[in-house]
Amino acid sequence: MKLNDLEHKKILIAGFGIEGKSTEQFLREKVPSATVDIVDREDGPEYLSGQDKYDLVIKSPGIKKELIYVPYTTATNIFFANTKGVTVGVTGTKGKSTTSSLIHDILLGSGRRSHLVGNIGKPMLTELLSEKGSDDMYVCELSSYQLDDIAYSPHIAVFIDFFPEHMNYHGSVEAYWEAKKRIVSFSKPKDFFVFNPKFDRLKQLSLSIKAKSVPYVEKLPFSDTVIPLLGKHNNDNVRAAVTVGKIFDIPTDIMQTAVRAFHPLPHRLELVGIFHGISFYDDAISTTPESTISAILAIDSVKTIFLGGQDRGYDFRSLIRLIHEREIRYIVLFPDSGITIFKLLNEYPKEDFTVLSTSNMEEAVSFAYKHTPQGSSCLLSTASPSYSIWKNFEEKGNLFQHYARNLGK
Repeated sequence: MKLNDLEHKKILIAGFGIEGKSTEQFLREKVPSATVDIVDREDGPEYLSGQDKYDLVIKSPGIKKELIYVPYTTATNIFFANTKGVTVGVTGTKGKSTTSSLIHDILLGSGRRSHLVGNIGKPMLTELLSEKGSDDMYVCELSSYQLDDIAYSPHIAVFIDFFPEHMNYHGSVEAYWEAKKRIVSFSKPKDFFVFNPKFDRLKQLSLSIKAKSVPYVEKLPFSDTVIPLLGKHNNDNVRAAVTVGKIFDIPTDIMQTAVRAFHPLPHRLELVGIFHGISFYDDAISTTPESTISAILAIDSVKTIFLGGQDRGYDFRSLIRLIHEREIRYIVLFPDSGITIFKLLNEYPKEDFTVLSTSNMEEAVSFAYKHTPQGSSCLLSTASPSYSIWKNFEEKGNLFQHYARNLGK
């Protein structure tokens, strides 16, 4: 929606988190003729009941579109409708933040005026306030919540991977997929679709769109030893970023320098430290079985693992099979999905596992110190969302790091 379509409108901002506050600031500055009101969940269960008093609602991503019964738009759509810059949109189930940050660093290293926005970095509309013109470039991390009702496609759409997630919001895997693939629904022939060809859904999608489809580079133009990140999945993330760099004709030496200098993001296979001969890894971001499998494969020495959280009905059988094959013997289970995981563990001989069920991170880390053999690793990678116990994955990871350090003194 263009700015002139917002003028003199009576607008309701639904949801007043970081994005909602950014939207209000943007409207006050760019559309002063509009009347702007705000509602939020904290206002009570009926906070959306007065929508019909407004010409337009600007909905935050966490509010389901089915709850809005008047014309609405989103901050994401306002951004894409009004920016003059070049947009790179990044989506996928896991790896969005790392890939977005890598692309951003490569663009900055090449001298471009790049902005990291969306789920990571600043809100899109905050950055749009300082736009200079068509030389601005935006690397946008886009969640399925943002894509579910998007009406624009970025100039370069990057699709990393696809696993079942957010079933509580979308209702089914297919609805989740329909939201994700909207990143290219409005692409034009001059646009690009960068995708990981390991995923059949992405290969099929690449055959049915108007944008030019570009699979990841098969081989990096520099040694893997340059990459300061663990795991094959992170090698794929670097390949995605390099593929985008090649579209912009960025020289290999600049991309290599940016990758070498990259700082791994917090709570993503982050080595907390080595205490009493045990390496503690914080992979709190991993909230699906597939991402935890990738974490285990990235670290050869895991003997203790923390699993479980909010139960979203995931299939843990492949994960438990890998845990058994890797002889990961010491397991902490958090509610609620810990109950499901425990039942699967019981399909193996009881002597193969020592299990602690708890809701207490201090107790969990104490268990790790007691049982994890020296020279091996303890991995926090729960294969489930955090919300059954913690506010978010950051809180879970911070607690893990706190007790790993303090109990190790």
